[in-house]
Amino acid sequence: MIPWVQLDSAKTPDGAQELRLKRRGSEFSIMLGTNELMNSRLSGSEEALAKLSCDRIAGHRQPRILIGGLGMGFTLRAALAELGNDAQIVVAELVPAVVAWARGPMAEIFGGSLDDPRVTIQETDVGQLIRSQPAAWDAILLDVDNGPEGIVHKSNDALYSLQGLGAARSALKPGGVLAVWSQGPDSGFTRRLKQAGFTVEEVNTRANGKRGARHVIWIAANGSRS
Repeated sequence: MIPWVQLDSAKTPDGAQELRLKRRGSEFSIMLGTNELMNSRLSGSEEALAKLSCDRIAGHRQPRILIGGLGMGFTLRAALAELGNDAQIVVAELVPAVVAWARGPMAEIFGGSLDDPRVTIQETDVGQLIRSQPAAWDAILLDVDNGPEGIVHKSNDALYSLQGLGAARSALKPGGVLAVWSQGPDSGFTRRLKQAGFTVEEVNTRANGKRGARHVIWIAANGSRS
């Protein structure tokens, strides 16, 4: 069996933990301690996050999409495949090393998506972008940490609080959607989405097609377009 080789490491934003990029043959893994945050062989649920969101905003002219978390680019590439040439996608990634890995050792699996003219990468907190641009986005896709119950960066909790969800709703255009990926179900989060004024659909999906771990995607709609 081919052994895993560590290619690089980077501190989490709070400096308390370490992300590690590993490779085994053509397979990549990003680890936090003993937890595998993502693996290049398991992309199904992240791709579903993009496809479900883009389905909900089909027909929107010149759609603007905000993706929180670059990861291994699964959500970004799926969104590019779904959207037309008039779309704009902004990806907010808080850890600069993740962007460097995407342009460096993982460039092959990104397939040139970072150079697509529709894409802008911002090394910043997605929460800041959400709070700074009201009624700006047709869709906000959050693939940040492990979902509402984060393990990487505690400040991510603010994204999923009632106040954070209210900010996300204010940042959406009428008829826009907030889509949230999670490692597992969270009934409390579903309640908060509804309390924030969203119409909520909870979708169960798998990490790899019909196989792999079961993940959850919330599709939260911001009412009708005017």
